[in-house]
Amino acid sequence: MTTEVRLAFEHPDARADATAPDGPLDRISLRDHIVEVEIGAFQAERGKMQRICFNVVVEVRPFTDPVDDDVDRILSYDRVTEAIAAELAEERLNLLETLAERIAERILQEPQAVRTFVRIEKLDRGPGALGVEIVRSVDDFKTKPISAQTISGPHPHVVYLTNAAVTSPNLHRWLDQLEQRAEPVILCVGAADLPAPQTGHRMTQRRVDLLAIEQNAWVLAGRDDRCVVVDTRTELDWAMKNGQISVWAPSKIVLDAVDGPGADTSDPAALAAWFAGHIDASDLLLVGEVPPAGPTPVPVLVQDIAQSGL
Repeated sequence: MTTEVRLAFEHPDARADATAPDGPLDRISLRDHIVEVEIGAFQAERGKMQRICFNVVVEVRPFTDPVDDDVDRILSYDRVTEAIAAELAEERLNLLETLAERIAERILQEPQAVRTFVRIEKLDRGPGALGVEIVRSVDDFKTKPISAQTISGPHPHVVYLTNAAVTSPNLHRWLDQLEQRAEPVILCVGAADLPAPQTGHRMTQRRVDLLAIEQNAWVLAGRDDRCVVVDTRTELDWAMKNGQISVWAPSKIVLDAVDGPGADTSDPAALAAWFAGHIDASDLLLVGEVPPAGPTPVPVLVQDIAQSGL
Protein backbone atom coordinates (compact mmCIF):
# COMPACT_ATOMS: atom_id res chain seq x y z
CA MET A 1 0.00 0.00 0.00
CA THR A 2 1.45 3.37 -0.98
CA THR A 3 2.02 6.05 1.59
CA GLU A 4 -0.64 8.25 -0.02
CA VAL A 5 -3.30 5.54 0.13
CA ARG A 6 -2.39 4.58 3.68
CA LEU A 7 -2.62 8.17 4.85
CA ALA A 8 -6.00 8.56 3.15
CA PHE A 9 -7.46 6.06 5.62
CA GLU A 10 -5.45 7.02 8.67
CA HIS A 11 -6.87 9.14 11.47
CA PRO A 12 -6.75 12.86 10.57
CA ASP A 13 -3.99 13.26 13.16
CA ALA A 14 -1.65 11.21 10.95
CA ARG A 15 -2.54 13.28 7.89
CA ALA A 16 -1.96 16.47 9.82
CA ASP A 17 1.48 15.20 10.81
CA ALA A 18 2.36 14.19 7.26
CA THR A 19 1.26 17.48 5.70
CA ALA A 20 2.42 19.88 8.39
CA PRO A 21 3.54 23.28 7.08
CA ASP A 22 6.93 24.73 7.88
CA GLY A 23 7.33 25.19 11.60
CA PRO A 24 5.84 23.02 14.35
CA LEU A 25 2.15 23.31 15.23
CA ASP A 26 0.43 21.82 18.25
CA ARG A 27 -2.65 19.68 17.69
CA ILE A 28 -5.76 18.77 19.60
CA SER A 29 -7.96 15.91 18.43
CA LEU A 30 -11.43 14.50 18.84
CA ARG A 31 -11.74 10.79 18.05
CA ASP A 32 -14.79 8.65 17.37
CA HIS A 33 -17.36 11.20 18.53
CA ILE A 34 -20.69 9.58 17.59
CA VAL A 35 -23.96 11.50 17.32
CA GLU A 36 -27.40 10.37 16.16
CA VAL A 37 -28.88 12.81 13.64
CA GLU A 38 -31.19 12.99 10.64
CA ILE A 39 -29.08 13.74 7.58
CA GLY A 40 -28.89 12.65 3.96
CA ALA A 41 -30.14 13.36 0.45
CA PHE A 42 -31.90 10.03 -0.16
CA GLN A 43 -35.57 9.57 0.62
CA ALA A 44 -34.75 6.54 2.78
CA GLU A 45 -32.76 8.86 5.08
CA ARG A 46 -35.59 11.29 5.72
CA GLY A 47 -37.38 11.02 9.04
CA LYS A 48 -34.79 8.54 10.25
CA MET A 49 -31.96 9.00 12.74
CA GLN A 50 -28.58 7.53 11.92
CA ARG A 51 -25.21 7.41 13.63
CA ILE A 52 -22.57 9.85 12.42
CA CYS A 53 -18.95 9.56 13.56
CA PHE A 54 -16.72 12.64 13.78
CA ASN A 55 -12.92 12.67 13.89
CA VAL A 56 -11.42 16.14 14.05
CA VAL A 57 -7.88 17.46 14.38
CA VAL A 58 -7.20 21.14 14.99
CA GLU A 59 -3.73 22.55 14.53
CA VAL A 60 -3.10 25.48 16.82
CA ARG A 61 -0.42 28.06 17.27
CA PRO A 62 2.09 26.97 19.92
CA PHE A 63 2.29 29.07 23.06
CA THR A 64 5.21 31.42 23.44
CA ASP A 65 4.45 31.89 27.14
CA PRO A 66 3.80 29.21 29.79
CA VAL A 67 0.27 27.78 29.76
CA ASP A 68 0.31 27.79 33.59
CA ASP A 69 -2.30 24.99 33.64
CA ASP A 70 -4.93 27.60 32.74
CA VAL A 71 -7.97 26.28 30.81
CA ASP A 72 -8.84 29.73 29.49
CA ARG A 73 -5.53 29.93 27.63
CA ILE A 74 -6.03 26.86 25.45
CA LEU A 75 -8.46 25.86 22.73
CA SER A 76 -10.83 23.64 24.71
CA TYR A 77 -12.08 20.30 23.40
CA ASP A 78 -15.55 21.62 24.19
CA ARG A 79 -15.14 24.16 21.37
CA VAL A 80 -14.84 21.30 18.89
CA THR A 81 -17.86 19.36 20.16
CA GLU A 82 -19.83 22.61 20.44
CA ALA A 83 -19.03 23.44 16.80
CA ILE A 84 -20.43 20.06 15.79
CA ALA A 85 -23.54 20.44 17.94
CA ALA A 86 -24.18 24.00 16.76
CA GLU A 87 -24.06 23.07 13.07
CA LEU A 88 -26.23 19.98 13.57
CA ALA A 89 -28.80 22.15 15.35
CA GLU A 90 -28.77 24.86 12.66
CA GLU A 91 -30.76 22.96 10.02
CA ARG A 92 -31.24 19.55 8.44
CA LEU A 93 -28.55 18.94 5.82
CA ASN A 94 -28.36 16.61 2.84
CA LEU A 95 -24.58 16.41 2.45
CA LEU A 96 -21.76 15.49 4.81
CA GLU A 97 -19.60 17.81 2.72
CA THR A 98 -21.74 20.79 3.71
CA LEU A 99 -21.65 19.82 7.37
CA ALA A 100 -17.87 19.33 7.35
CA GLU A 101 -17.33 22.72 5.68
CA ARG A 102 -19.48 24.52 8.24
CA ILE A 103 -17.84 22.79 11.21
CA ALA A 104 -14.38 23.66 9.87
CA GLU A 105 -15.36 27.30 9.41
CA ARG A 106 -16.72 27.54 12.94
CA ILE A 107 -13.64 25.93 14.46
CA LEU A 108 -11.27 28.19 12.54
CA GLN A 109 -12.90 31.27 14.03
CA GLU A 110 -11.13 30.36 17.28
CA PRO A 111 -8.12 32.69 17.68
CA GLN A 112 -5.58 29.90 18.17
CA ALA A 113 -6.76 27.65 15.32
CA VAL A 114 -4.61 27.52 12.15
CA ARG A 115 -5.81 24.44 10.26
CA THR A 116 -8.38 21.70 10.81
CA PHE A 117 -9.05 18.23 9.45
CA VAL A 118 -12.69 17.16 9.67
CA ARG A 119 -13.72 13.57 8.89
CA ILE A 120 -17.40 12.62 9.07
CA GLU A 121 -18.67 9.09 8.48
CA LYS A 122 -22.11 7.50 8.30
CA LEU A 123 -22.08 4.23 10.25
CA ASP A 124 -25.50 2.84 9.32
CA ARG A 125 -25.62 3.12 5.52
CA GLY A 126 -23.76 -0.05 4.65
CA PRO A 127 -21.39 -2.73 5.88
CA GLY A 128 -18.65 -0.14 6.38
CA ALA A 129 -18.31 3.51 7.21
CA LEU A 130 -19.14 5.96 4.41
CA GLY A 131 -17.78 9.46 4.75
CA VAL A 132 -15.84 12.52 3.71
CA GLU A 133 -12.80 14.35 4.99
CA ILE A 134 -11.80 17.94 4.37
CA VAL A 135 -8.81 20.08 5.27
CA ARG A 136 -9.25 23.81 5.77
CA SER A 137 -7.01 26.61 7.04
CA VAL A 138 -7.75 30.08 8.31
CA ASP A 139 -6.72 31.45 4.90
CA ASP A 140 -9.63 29.61 3.28
CA PHE A 141 -12.14 31.73 5.19
CA LYS A 142 -10.44 35.14 5.30
CA THR A 143 -12.64 36.55 2.55
CA LYS A 144 -15.89 35.11 3.91
CA PRO A 145 -17.98 37.37 6.17
CA ILE A 146 -18.89 35.97 9.56
CA SER A 147 -22.60 36.20 10.23
CA ALA A 148 -23.89 37.79 13.42
CA GLN A 149 -25.63 34.52 14.25
CA THR A 150 -22.31 32.67 14.07
CA ILE A 151 -20.41 34.96 16.43
CA SER A 152 -23.18 35.73 18.88
CA GLY A 153 -23.37 33.78 22.11
CA PRO A 154 -25.93 33.44 24.87
CA HIS A 155 -26.96 36.58 26.73
CA PRO A 156 -27.36 35.44 30.35
CA HIS A 157 -29.55 36.85 33.08
CA VAL A 158 -27.19 37.93 35.88
CA VAL A 159 -28.67 38.00 39.39
CA TYR A 160 -27.01 39.53 42.44
CA LEU A 161 -28.11 38.08 45.79
CA THR A 162 -27.54 39.76 49.12
CA ASN A 163 -26.65 37.62 52.12
CA ALA A 164 -30.24 37.85 53.31
CA ALA A 165 -31.33 36.35 49.99
CA VAL A 166 -28.66 33.64 50.14
CA THR A 167 -29.83 32.49 53.58
CA SER A 168 -33.56 32.82 52.87
CA PRO A 169 -35.58 29.61 53.45
CA ASN A 170 -37.34 30.32 50.14
CA LEU A 171 -34.14 30.25 48.08
CA HIS A 172 -34.90 26.81 46.60
CA ARG A 173 -38.34 27.90 45.38
CA TRP A 174 -36.90 31.00 43.78
CA LEU A 175 -34.22 28.95 42.00
CA ASP A 176 -37.07 26.83 40.62
CA GLN A 177 -38.42 29.98 38.99
CA LEU A 178 -35.01 30.96 37.60
CA GLU A 179 -34.64 27.53 35.98
CA GLN A 180 -37.73 28.24 33.90
CA ARG A 181 -36.16 31.25 32.20
CA ALA A 182 -35.19 30.89 28.55
CA GLU A 183 -31.76 32.51 28.98
CA PRO A 184 -28.90 31.14 31.13
CA VAL A 185 -28.69 32.31 34.75
CA ILE A 186 -25.54 33.40 36.58
CA LEU A 187 -25.65 34.29 40.26
CA CYS A 188 -23.36 36.81 41.94
CA VAL A 189 -22.82 37.45 45.64
CA GLY A 190 -20.82 39.79 47.84
CA ALA A 191 -18.68 38.98 50.83
CA ALA A 192 -20.15 37.47 53.98
CA ASP A 193 -21.33 39.72 56.81
CA LEU A 194 -18.05 39.38 58.65
CA PRO A 195 -15.16 41.83 59.08
CA ALA A 196 -12.71 41.31 56.20
CA PRO A 197 -8.96 41.28 56.83
CA GLN A 198 -7.36 44.63 56.03
CA THR A 199 -3.93 44.61 54.39
CA GLY A 200 -3.36 48.36 54.12
CA HIS A 201 -2.24 47.88 50.51
CA ARG A 202 -4.54 48.49 47.53
CA MET A 203 -3.57 45.56 45.33
CA THR A 204 -3.37 42.97 48.09
CA GLN A 205 -6.64 44.25 49.54
CA ARG A 206 -8.25 43.72 46.15
CA ARG A 207 -7.21 40.07 46.26
CA VAL A 208 -8.56 39.68 49.78
CA ASP A 209 -11.90 41.23 48.80
CA LEU A 210 -12.24 38.95 45.76
CA LEU A 211 -11.42 35.86 47.82
CA ALA A 212 -14.03 36.88 50.40
CA ILE A 213 -16.64 36.95 47.63
CA GLU A 214 -15.51 33.52 46.43
CA GLN A 215 -15.91 32.10 49.93
CA ASN A 216 -19.48 33.32 49.93
CA ALA A 217 -20.05 31.83 46.47
CA TRP A 218 -19.22 28.44 47.94
CA VAL A 219 -21.64 29.11 50.77
CA LEU A 220 -24.39 29.67 48.21
CA ALA A 221 -23.39 26.49 46.36
CA GLY A 222 -23.79 24.61 49.63
CA ARG A 223 -27.38 25.82 49.93
CA ASP A 224 -28.55 24.17 46.69
CA ASP A 225 -26.87 21.54 44.50
CA ARG A 226 -28.01 23.29 41.33
CA CYS A 227 -25.64 26.18 42.07
CA VAL A 228 -22.19 25.41 40.67
CA VAL A 229 -19.25 27.74 41.39
CA VAL A 230 -17.47 28.77 38.17
CA ASP A 231 -14.27 30.81 37.90
CA THR A 232 -13.14 30.57 34.26
CA ARG A 233 -14.70 31.86 31.06
CA THR A 234 -14.42 28.40 29.48
CA GLU A 235 -16.44 26.80 32.27
CA LEU A 236 -18.89 29.67 32.19
CA ASP A 237 -19.51 29.31 28.44
CA TRP A 238 -20.06 25.57 28.84
CA ALA A 239 -22.45 26.11 31.76
CA MET A 240 -24.52 28.67 29.83
CA LYS A 241 -24.89 26.32 26.88
CA ASN A 242 -25.86 23.38 29.07
CA GLY A 243 -28.50 24.94 31.32
CA GLN A 244 -26.43 25.05 34.51
CA ILE A 245 -27.04 27.70 37.18
CA SER A 246 -23.59 29.17 37.83
CA VAL A 247 -22.29 31.11 40.80
CA TRP A 248 -19.53 33.48 39.76
CA ALA A 249 -16.19 33.27 41.59
CA PRO A 250 -14.64 36.55 40.41
CA SER A 251 -10.89 36.44 41.04
CA LYS A 252 -9.62 34.94 37.79
CA ILE A 253 -11.89 36.80 35.35
CA VAL A 254 -11.36 40.13 37.12
CA LEU A 255 -7.60 39.78 37.36
CA ASP A 256 -7.24 38.52 33.77
CA ALA A 257 -9.47 41.20 32.21
CA VAL A 258 -7.81 43.84 30.06
CA ASP A 259 -10.70 46.20 30.80
CA GLY A 260 -11.03 45.28 34.47
CA PRO A 261 -13.64 46.88 36.73
CA GLY A 262 -12.83 50.45 37.54
CA ALA A 263 -15.03 50.23 40.63
CA ASP A 264 -13.68 49.17 43.97
CA THR A 265 -14.06 45.40 44.18
CA SER A 266 -15.43 45.83 47.68
CA ASP A 267 -18.59 47.27 46.05
CA PRO A 268 -20.37 44.03 45.06
CA ALA A 269 -23.22 45.63 43.10
CA ALA A 270 -20.76 47.62 40.94
CA LEU A 271 -18.67 44.50 40.43
CA ALA A 272 -21.74 42.52 39.36
CA ALA A 273 -22.67 45.29 36.90
CA TRP A 274 -19.17 45.23 35.39
CA PHE A 275 -19.34 41.44 35.09
CA ALA A 276 -22.76 41.61 33.39
CA GLY A 277 -21.34 43.97 30.79
CA HIS A 278 -18.16 41.92 30.39
CA ILE A 279 -20.12 38.79 29.40
CA ASP A 280 -22.73 40.66 27.35
CA ALA A 281 -25.61 39.81 29.70
CA SER A 282 -29.18 40.72 28.86
CA ASP A 283 -29.63 42.48 32.21
CA LEU A 284 -28.70 42.51 35.88
CA LEU A 285 -31.22 41.87 38.65
CA LEU A 286 -30.26 43.13 42.11
CA VAL A 287 -32.18 41.33 44.86
CA GLY A 288 -32.14 43.25 48.12
CA GLU A 289 -29.43 45.66 46.94
CA VAL A 290 -29.44 49.24 45.68
CA PRO A 291 -28.05 49.88 42.19
CA PRO A 292 -24.51 51.21 41.81
CA ALA A 293 -24.02 54.91 41.23
CA GLY A 294 -23.51 56.11 37.69
CA PRO A 295 -24.17 54.47 34.32
CA THR A 296 -24.14 50.69 33.96
CA PRO A 297 -23.26 48.59 30.87
CA VAL A 298 -26.55 46.64 30.98
CA PRO A 299 -30.09 47.41 32.18
CA VAL A 300 -30.37 47.04 35.97
CA LEU A 301 -33.54 45.79 37.68
CA VAL A 302 -34.06 46.06 41.43
CA GLN A 303 -36.27 43.93 43.68
CA ASP A 304 -36.53 43.78 47.43
CA ILE A 305 -36.57 40.34 48.99
CA ALA A 306 -40.32 40.39 49.53
CA GLN A 307 -40.98 41.18 45.84
CA SER A 308 -38.69 38.42 44.66
CA GLY A 309 -40.53 35.74 46.63
CA LEU A 310 -37.54 35.07 48.82
